Amino acid sequence: MTQATTHSGDILLDVRRVTRRFDGLIAVDSVNFSVARGECVSVIGPNGAGKSTLFNLLTGMDVPDEGEVRLDGENVAGISPERLAARGVARTFQHGRVFGNLSVLDNVLIGAHSRLKFARPGWPVVGAFSEVLRALMRPATLRREEEALRADAEAIIARFGTRLTPRMDQPAHSLSYANRRRVEIARALALRPRMLLLDEPTAGMNESETAEMLELIAELKSDGLTILLIEHKLDLVMRLSAHVLVLDNGRKIAAGLPDVVRNDPAVIEAYLGHRHVGGKAPVSNDAGVARLDPSIAGAQHA
Repeated sequence: MTQATTHSGDILLDVRRVTRRFDGLIAVDSVNFSVARGECVSVIGPNGAGKSTLFNLLTGMDVPDEGEVRLDGENVAGISPERLAARGVARTFQHGRVFGNLSVLDNVLIGAHSRLKFARPGWPVVGAFSEVLRALMRPATLRREEEALRADAEAIIARFGTRLTPRMDQPAHSLSYANRRRVEIARALALRPRMLLLDEPTAGMNESETAEMLELIAELKSDGLTILLIEHKLDLVMRLSAHVLVLDNGRKIAAGLPDVVRNDPAVIEAYLGHRHVGGKAPVSNDAGVARLDPSIAGAQHA
């Protein structure tokens, strides 16, 4: 959601009138927004608002019925997730997905598959045959490339400190829920993406774990990575986001700077079902409903 002063050349993602229908239900209803390079933009809204469906449309998991998804000016709506990954788009999922029987390191290495240049067949007809030959012969070029990717994967795991580094060779199924979420993010980072889509990365995490995730995302943002974030913990959203997009019943009901969106009556109505109390956004203690005004919530560090 770039401001009017942003030049078109700064736009990495431009979503134009994207719509997705499922029978009589409009899950995403003519949504428009844009994300500039290096921005962190958050998508918020109550459960069922269409946030994850929107992510699926942006990452090739689903195809819009109408509209365009423009990445660097090219309409990529409907192309496969693999082709989008090759263009530098990585994502995580609302319900974490890891390969439980593989080690942490191997899970992360899978994220780098599109970067393994030597393994890409030059001719599709002989692609399978050439892959068998490479697996049997393991040329020096391939070994060097694999060693470089392994070193890079280990460096990415190191960003998570003691949470993952001592567990690098352990199977992912043996990890805690929070650590499996970290593995999923590390795997996405192994793609070395231009744009990272995070779908509720702190879901199921306690306060200290959420604070660690906030710090990690802030570091990625400071590194210049473009981030699109779905998150229910709105105090975290307010700290990280340049702009916020609010969905309700598939429609965009608000967009703009975090402080403006936080105090928008339509947003409070959609999120909490009632208007301001005493001139401030009310706070819910329910685990599933995030705080709209962190200042009332005791300035929780998350």
